[in-house]
Amino acid sequence: MTAQSITIPEQELVERFVRSTGPGGQNVNKVATAVELRFDVAQSPTLPEAVRARLLAKRDRRMTGEGVLVISAQRFRTQERNREDARERLAAFVDSGLRAPKPRIATKPSRAAKERRLGAKRERSATKRERSQRSWD
Repeated sequence: MTAQSITIPEQELVERFVRSTGPGGQNVNKVATAVELRFDVAQSPTLPEAVRARLLAKRDRRMTGEGVLVISAQRFRTQERNREDARERLAAFVDSGLRAPKPRIATKPSRAAKERRLGAKRERSATKRERSQRSWD
């Protein structure tokens, strides 16, 4: 499992095969094609500390309270393709933690932008005022 420059060894990944949900006829009730991939981000010795901190700080619904990432893949009909899909999604997740976010530079609206906004508010206010003063006989 590789994400740019980080290679996650197989023993850190836990895969479980379960039955897929949704339509699929008789086959869906018999064959466990969906994959549940678990990766312990908090305890992984492979991840650098900065990457681990960024991944744990993300508000991702796939992350448990203990810092375990759970990826469920059931898009495809075969177990092997769902396995590949889960690993690709794990690679994308780890890749998203490799780059530090660009610091936000605080800006303020220009004088012209403020004037345009206030002018639009005045126009809207005048339109509403005219509507309420009209008599609908």
